[in-house]
Amino acid sequence: MQTIGVVGLGTMGAGIVEVFSRNGLDVVAVEVGEAALERGRDILTASTDRAVTRGKLAPADRDALLGRVRFEVGLDALHDADLVVEAVPERLDLKRAVFAELDRVCKPSAILASNTSSLSVTEIAVATRRPQQVLGLHFFNPAPVMRLVEVVRTVVTADHVVADAEALCARLGKRGVTVGDRAGFIANALLFGYLNHAITMYASGHVSREDLDLAMRAGAGLPMGPLALLDLIGLDTAYEILDTMYRRGGRDRRHAPAPLLAQLVTAGFLGRKSGRGFYTYEKPGSSAVVPERPVAEPDPVAAREINAVGVVGSGAAAAGLAEAFARAGFDVVTAGPDVREKAAALAGTDLVVDATAGDLAATKALFAGLDEVCEPGTVLATTTSALPIIEIAMATRRPEDVAGLHFLPPAPAVSLVEVVHTVRTAPEVLATARRVVERLGGTGVSCPDRAGFVVNALLFPYLNDAVRMLGDRYSTVDDIDAAMTLGCGYPAGPFAMLDAVGPDVALEIQRALYRESREPGLAPAPLLEQLVTAGRSFRTVN
Repeated sequence: MQTIGVVGLGTMGAGIVEVFSRNGLDVVAVEVGEAALERGRDILTASTDRAVTRGKLAPADRDALLGRVRFEVGLDALHDADLVVEAVPERLDLKRAVFAELDRVCKPSAILASNTSSLSVTEIAVATRRPQQVLGLHFFNPAPVMRLVEVVRTVVTADHVVADAEALCARLGKRGVTVGDRAGFIANALLFGYLNHAITMYASGHVSREDLDLAMRAGAGLPMGPLALLDLIGLDTAYEILDTMYRRGGRDRRHAPAPLLAQLVTAGFLGRKSGRGFYTYEKPGSSAVVPERPVAEPDPVAAREINAVGVVGSGAAAAGLAEAFARAGFDVVTAGPDVREKAAALAGTDLVVDATAGDLAATKALFAGLDEVCEPGTVLATTTSALPIIEIAMATRRPEDVAGLHFLPPAPAVSLVEVVHTVRTAPEVLATARRVVERLGGTGVSCPDRAGFVVNALLFPYLNDAVRMLGDRYSTVDDIDAAMTLGCGYPAGPFAMLDAVGPDVALEIQRALYRESREPGLAPAPLLEQLVTAGRSFRTVN
């Protein structure tokens, strides 16, 4: 391949033009009219100029790159192209019309590729008389930077066409991941289920907008929070992708666009490009968020004075917590799971934190013991990530004094703490817990006592979806991990995360999420249960 055609010169199409030209290929860049063509030329010029300014492209190389691009109006200019990549808006009727015309214009040996992120490549291919030469080449935005390309083969795509596409990805310095024609492919299928779940969580009042985004950045290490990412993608684009995935992917309710998303799109709140989405921006296209007008808050609840802290547990987690509290200036008393051994010392504490990681029965018994030895007014907290805190609280005679403090990552490196309240937790206890987190140097995120709290409730269904994808033999461990790290910028792929936390822990959390919601899409993937039973990791799966 030497001459490449690109149809559609929006941000994505212009980026694809740059990728090909950067790697020495001649490119014919096509639009429907002169105005659109000039906009595409401006996008490409601005991108290459920025690369020169940042020292990532020499001026001479920039000039050579631009010299390899020929801008034309109309598809007839593509008659000599070896490969044509279509990057027009995500409308099936439009793409089918483009491919039908490309079939007429292009030479018989030309390969035709769509950059679609969610539409059926098969339905696009059958608009031509050469469906065996049609496939998907899904680049990620910004195309010059992101290293992933999903190579999408249909049931009729010829093997040599797929091989040519894979070789081309290597020539471009991209990681090509070859998959079948399924709704959302790898990256969007995993990403948008997570994003839709985040919208539902926010809309239900489970967590504030800011706390939700903060939790997934600080608690899961993601580059952006889900709501900010949706604003960047465009809420209308997100709606179309989710709706397509729902219709094409078996009508899984978790992919049905959240009602709040539909309402925002109907209202014209499309995210950054319109100036307002989940957040409000200084102007359309800006990334600068306008702070919302502060709402008058009720008089603050007085927090209890905390000086002495008891840490219960005998493992590394307990030792880390004790170190973190001592470093923050608290007087610390440590105790093993049998709190009666240090009843006198614990009786003088203002806060007792359970770090035993026991099962529900053991934890309830522990809190019943703490209730006996601790003085009235002592706050009792559990660091559990999976147990229902209300059941733990009701094992005591003081459920109003019980809360959750889920540390992410585990102490002593205190960063994010999910401060969990039950329906019985007293407001001053919640205020006290947040004050303690501040003194530890962490950031508190408030949430109610529901399975998974915030981070795990969003993270583990995404991981479970990846396991289900692997179990369906749609892709491999390495390719799925590559799709999420190279295509979405995640710090680690889902299987690297699963092996780090342990498949058994993942199964326990996923079972809790399913028990609470009874949502079929949240049922643990069969492969996850099988691996836990066999005692194997995901890196052992071929």
